[in-house]
Formats: sequence, structure tokens, C-alpha cells
Amino acid sequence: MNTDSNSSSGKLAFITGGSRGLGFATARGLKDAGFRIVIFSKDPEKQRSAKENLGCEGGLVDFEDLAATERVMSDALAKYGTPDVCVIAHGVMSAKMSKTVVTDIYEWRRVLSINLDALFAILRTVGSAMYERRQGRIIVYSACLGRMSGPGNAGGLAPYRISKAGVNALVRNFSHEIGHGSRGVWIDAICPNHSRTDMGGPQAPRSAEEGAACAVWLASRELIPGESQTGVLWEDNQVIPW
Repeated sequence: MNTDSNSSSGKLAFITGGSRGLGFATARGLKDAGFRIVIFSKDPEKQRSAKENLGCEGGLVDFEDLAATERVMSDALAKYGTPDVCVIAHGVMSAKMSKTVVTDIYEWRRVLSINLDALFAILRTVGSAMYERRQGRIIVYSACLGRMSGPGNAGGLAPYRISKAGVNALVRNFSHEIGHGSRGVWIDAICPNHSRTDMGGPQAPRSAEEGAACAVWLASRELIPGESQTGVLWEDNQVIPW
């Protein structure tokens, strides 16, 4: 296990999509909270800048390639050890006019692979290591557009909406499989709301830091087996319906 300059007395956090946007804001928030940070992203220049800014380690991975995702995450486990926290913050938006009947197969698979299938690959690697150790927290960025209730679920952006609905279902299902925290591993989804990122645009009402605040809180909150809610969807530190 690596004990280089990124090591400290703090807990270890893996953060996907950590080179920009909500992932970077989450990484900064957890770094400020005393965590040791390892970020994972696709763009080498953005990752280099983020690593310098945060003083952290990182790994390059194209989340559309599921075999590569599993390999990179497995290599990170071997190098850094099993993290205390894993935040899944990477993601892509589908094309603007991506209604179901006009979305091509490549766009459908691209969005589903990155947003949903990569989460499955990470649960198979990092989630499995946490479960074997019986300790860990997994926090997954979902979206209110993936909800089956509430505002904003009327249609359009089909690949993105369906990928996030799948994320919600996978989080809920995995939480049941691991006993809702009774075996030391906790998983939750969050809706960060419309935030000023590359995806959200410069006119979004929330800063990236405001969008990431719930993830930072979930990573740090006190957990009581059998009492603390988990396997649910959070928004502004409150549980909301799927």
C-alpha cells in the first residue's frame, strides 16, 4: 500500500469525476474535512490541474470502458487500500434533443455506460472490497430528473433520465443486498440540484460547492446501524421520494 505525500491521519476517499464540477467540489470539501483524496477522471490535463490544486493522487479512466473501469479501480485498491468513502460523481448529459425515438444507439449506450454501468463496475470492485472489510460509505450522484415522482419527470433527455433512474434503482437494490448498513457498508444517492458546472451551465442557481454539500455531509455524518436512514435519495440533507 502506498504511503506517499497524500497520506495523513485522515480517512481515505475515492472520488470519481473528481477533476471538475461537483466531483472537484466534493473532493475539496472532503480534503478540508481531513480526508486523504484520490480522484479518478478521463481528461489528463484537468486531472493534473485538480491534483495540483488539491494536493492529491489520481487515476485516469474512461468510464465508458467498463473493463478499464474495473481494472483502474482494482489497481487503486491495491495501491491505496480500501477507501472509507467512495463518491461516484462522474457523469454525462445526453444530447439536447435525445427523446427516445430520435436517440441513436451510440448515444443511448454512451450515456448508460458512463452513468449507470460504470457504477455497477465500481460496486463490483470498490463496493466488494468495502463489504469484505465490513466498513465503508458509498455516495452516488444521481439527479432529480431520474426520479419517478416530483417535478421535472415529464419526459425528454431519455438516456440521461433513464440512466439516473437506473442509478436510483441500483443504489436501492444494493442497499438491500448489504443489509442497510448492518454489515458496515452504507450506500446513498443524492440529488445535487441545478449547479454551476460544465454540465449545469453558468446560469445555474447553485454553486458547485452548494451542490456538493450534501455529499460532504453524508461522507462525514454519524451513522447508527438500525437507526440511520440509508439506501435512499437525499436532497439538502433530507430524504426525498424516489
